Amino acid sequence: MTTLLITDDACDGHVTPQGHPERVARRHAVRDVLAGPAFAELIWAPAPPASDADLLLCHPQSYLDRLDASLPQTGTVALDPDTWLAPGSLAAARRAAGAGIAAVDAVLGGRAANAFCAMRPPGHHAEPDIAMGFCLFGNAAIAARHALDRHGFGRVAIVDFDVHHGNGTQAIVWDDPRILFASSHQMPLYPGTGDPAETGGHDNVINVALRAGDGGAALRRAWEGVILPRVAAFAPDLVVISAGFDAHRDDPLAGLAMVEADFAWITGAICDIAARHAAGRVVSVLEGGYDLDALAASVAAHVQVLMERGG
Repeated sequence: MTTLLITDDACDGHVTPQGHPERVARRHAVRDVLAGPAFAELIWAPAPPASDADLLLCHPQSYLDRLDASLPQTGTVALDPDTWLAPGSLAAARRAAGAGIAAVDAVLGGRAANAFCAMRPPGHHAEPDIAMGFCLFGNAAIAARHALDRHGFGRVAIVDFDVHHGNGTQAIVWDDPRILFASSHQMPLYPGTGDPAETGGHDNVINVALRAGDGGAALRRAWEGVILPRVAAFAPDLVVISAGFDAHRDDPLAGLAMVEADFAWITGAICDIAARHAAGRVVSVLEGGYDLDALAASVAAHVQVLMERGG
């Protein structure tokens, strides 16, 4: 077995206005770097669209209906100052959610050791009934609920190292004791949530705040000192990664100072937990990362570790 890569040209139908950081070129940068010879053993697959039943694992029907009603026939419309819809946006978002579901099925079915979903739009800011922060559906949370509700797993951990707090994931899983959500992120920063005092309805939420300028040493302290021990104690059956790479020092939307080696380290540390408690089962979904060169290099470091652990 090796690593499954799920990506899909349908993502390119989610068009954002000129100058928007969450743009079509992000997926192209990731796709192109992973097409290189170092990644020849990846298993490539397209993404199936998530059904309404899939999306209803985390979102109410009223929200799906509202998005459908907002979809433009031409051009783009703003749901908020950051989050836009184009004619192909919901098809892209359904496949981004469907990628996580397909990745869970492949990993749990033994067809891949682990998986990376190189999809857009991202998902961790999407609350149950609010699209925000470039996100429409909670891709990581949907994948986790799919593993729990349809595969009969007892516990799933969602770990998030995006520079922005995953407020949407937190809101979705707040009252679900089967899901542990653990995040490190810069504070203060958008969206303003993620204080360490936010601990979930069942002590199932862990937030560690980093400060502008923090780099790899602070990341390691946060994860080794707080997050990884809690995830290990939770003993998940599956680990889902919200893999955002906007904590990179070159990213234009934040102020942390991570480099590719930091993303490789954190990927390895997460895989170690999964190896001990979840038979190595890891599904990673792309979140942020807006400098194209930094994004490509960071994804390459992340996927290289997944491949090494999955070989």
